[in-house]
Amino acid sequence: MLQVKRVSKNFGGIQALREVSLELCKGEVLGLIGPNGAGKTTLINILSGIVPADRGETLFEGHVLNGLLPWQRAELGLARTFQHIQIFAGLTVLENVMSGAHRLRLVGFWSSFLSLPRAIRDEVRLMKEARHILEELGLAERADLPAENLPYGEQKKVVLARALALRPRALLLDEPAAGLNEKETEELGEIILKLKYRGLAILLVEHDLNLVMEVCDRVVVLDQGRVIAQGAPQEVQNHPLVLEAYLGK
Repeated sequence: MLQVKRVSKNFGGIQALREVSLELCKGEVLGLIGPNGAGKTTLINILSGIVPADRGETLFEGHVLNGLLPWQRAELGLARTFQHIQIFAGLTVLENVMSGAHRLRLVGFWSSFLSLPRAIRDEVRLMKEARHILEELGLAERADLPAENLPYGEQKKVVLARALALRPRALLLDEPAAGLNEKETEELGEIILKLKYRGLAILLVEHDLNLVMEVCDRVVVLDQGRVIAQGAPQEVQNHPLVLEAYLGK
């Protein structure tokens, strides 16, 4: 579904990515790991349209992503979360999640502005879908609370729920377990596997290697912007270059 072909990126002379290539398939969880500064978030930013690649090509279901804006990639069904929580302050949990469903609206601006019957029906439809997502993530009872008042772990779920409201076919997760306790990380792993079994393609950037080993089908390892290893989690875990990247010579 998602292809990265020889992608490179420089920041002021610093080589963040060096001809990185990878593929993500439907119903697969692909782990992207590496030491700090390896280029993991840079790659996700390129895939989601936050920054452009200097060289190389990215494709999603045959569509060339190069040159497309983030909202255009979202329209294709490519969603992402960020390493740091981004909650809309002043909105409820439900409203935060519904904001992710913008591409699914069936009515235009004026219909919504004038609260025409069709717009009201469309709003009710999206609200039901958002509540269903919150129920699946264990947040149904939090739907009408201010999102910024939730504990950190639940705010992380709200961010994930908002991405799922887009009805994505591929999901880019940037360190979703960062700051979570052991129980919350276990719940996250269960959610990721559930999404995988539904056919969602997931690219997981994560420092929690236990989570990576439990949920990923394959793992790609970056170090200093280069792919140094890829394969099954157990194979990658014991790869000499990976051990050197994490532990040193």
